Amino acid sequence: MSEPLFEVDETGEDVTRAQTAATGELSPAEKAATREEHLKLAEGALVRADDLVAGYVPGVNILRGCDFYLQDGELVGIIGPNGAGKSTLLKTLFGLIPVRSGAVTLRGEDLTGAPAHKLVSMGVGYVPQNNNVFPSLTIEENMQMGVYLRPKSFKERFDYVIDLFPLLGERRKGKAGSLSGGERQMVAMGRALMMDPSVLLLDEPSAGLSPAYQDEVFIRCRRINATGVSIIMVEQNARRCLQICDRGYVLDQGRNAYTDTGQSLMNDPKVIELYLGTLAKAK
Repeated sequence: MSEPLFEVDETGEDVTRAQTAATGELSPAEKAATREEHLKLAEGALVRADDLVAGYVPGVNILRGCDFYLQDGELVGIIGPNGAGKSTLLKTLFGLIPVRSGAVTLRGEDLTGAPAHKLVSMGVGYVPQNNNVFPSLTIEENMQMGVYLRPKSFKERFDYVIDLFPLLGERRKGKAGSLSGGERQMVAMGRALMMDPSVLLLDEPSAGLSPAYQDEVFIRCRRINATGVSIIMVEQNARRCLQICDRGYVLDQGRNAYTDTGQSLMNDPKVIELYLGTLAKAK
């Protein structure tokens, strides 16, 4: 794990960031990650999170003043060290973790703490990293589970999904439990798309997959995005994530450390040194 990008005093203030700001030494990506710049850049965003504080158990905050926004049509990647709060942010956006302070909005509507089923009905899909298919059900039955709120739209949406993932159409009667990890990931993503979401949240979509399937997942993510679905992706494969995303966030200790275009973050000397290491240089 990388060293913390900043330290926090007993009041919870970002000491290193404040000291750096006072001397005018913030890089563009660091400046864009500040609260002040977030308030400017997040105006009119499709999804917006402001000053989120959240955690799994009382008294322990994983997110400690985290800001985030997603504009319509964007693919935004979230990277950072283990324990930085990446998956926690995604789960908090989807209403799976209680928000202790801060706010989450969708198209300007406050949805802070809204239950997941409400978010699904409003066009937000979520693909968890683990246990993301019903193994005893067929692929077709998994897709039916994905559209349970609108069963009459099954055929139309399944046609859309198998256009993205032809394998799911070819093996529609096969049990999901018999599939490889990469194939299960296709099922999970396909099921989330059955409700015709405008926003798709992906938690570590390439985790545990072979290099070939990792590439396949990233290619499919770009294709889904090209159909008009805005995507928020948490990824440990930082270099590949930044290659395909429009913008990226680097989280550290539950807060924003950097945000910029994916390409700019890949070439940012501080991001390379502190997190990407030699991977980013091997382009």
